[in-house]
Amino acid sequence: MYLKLLQSSNRLHPRAWDFIQLVRLDKPIGIFLLMWPTLMALWIAGDGTPSVGHVLIFSLGVILMRSAGCVINDFADRNFDGHVERTRARPLASGKVRVREAWVLFAVLVGLSFLLVLLTNAATIWLSFGALAVAALYPFMKRYTYYPQVVLGAAYSWGILMAFTAETGSLPAAAWLLYLANVLWTVAYDSYYAMADREDDLKIGLKSTAILFGDADRIIIASLQGMTLLCLALASVRFGLGPWFWLGLGVAALCFAWEFHSTRRREPLQCFKAFLHNHWAGLAILIGTLLDYGLRTSV
Repeated sequence: MYLKLLQSSNRLHPRAWDFIQLVRLDKPIGIFLLMWPTLMALWIAGDGTPSVGHVLIFSLGVILMRSAGCVINDFADRNFDGHVERTRARPLASGKVRVREAWVLFAVLVGLSFLLVLLTNAATIWLSFGALAVAALYPFMKRYTYYPQVVLGAAYSWGILMAFTAETGSLPAAAWLLYLANVLWTVAYDSYYAMADREDDLKIGLKSTAILFGDADRIIIASLQGMTLLCLALASVRFGLGPWFWLGLGVAALCFAWEFHSTRRREPLQCFKAFLHNHWAGLAILIGTLLDYGLRTSV
């Protein structure tokens, strides 16, 4: 239904679908992977009752900044995507969208995001500049380092820090445990993503953690996911979270186990499915957080 609704926008403007594909609204997995930990942090920062305004600001901000990130990523990769089977039809690589049009769209998305941030406070506004810098830096890292996934992790986790400054005006030390957990998790799931493209990346000279890890890829990814759960467990103690949160962690652990098993043959399609599957792990942890606070306050 969601996809059909987006495709129907082509009736309003013949090129609408090209721009929808450019910002990946037809593939919302990136929104989910960014949204769930950001909302989790917002709920924890607000001790179970975050500002409704902040929930709306951060939800819209996630969609806008993820869209902006897709635009700058495709700009950086426009000369490479055509050599990768999975990405050769992307609008910039195929010429359906011009570079100048992409830059205008990027500026509009970032501008709208900044307007949302202006509705928070000074600390969050200053942090937003770091978020933009890291997000803009990420797409170019795969040319120079084997750790682009770490930079993506930093970008995808920045909303956690901003959630705390927006909600509380400060950044407690324990918030960095949530940040570190999300960086580790992002490196893990994006390494599955990179495993799906590993052969093509090797041919065109791009770098990734999947190439760096080599035959130890699945073991390292599982270890990163384990450290993610450990950091979240430590954070739960600091923030006083209870059994429902721990149940969410347990469900996430089962998701990680399934991913490890399903990628045992390292088939590109299965690696990509494992990447997509992480959305359920993040959602389980968010639901555990919501239930923990909701059931606590209802008693």
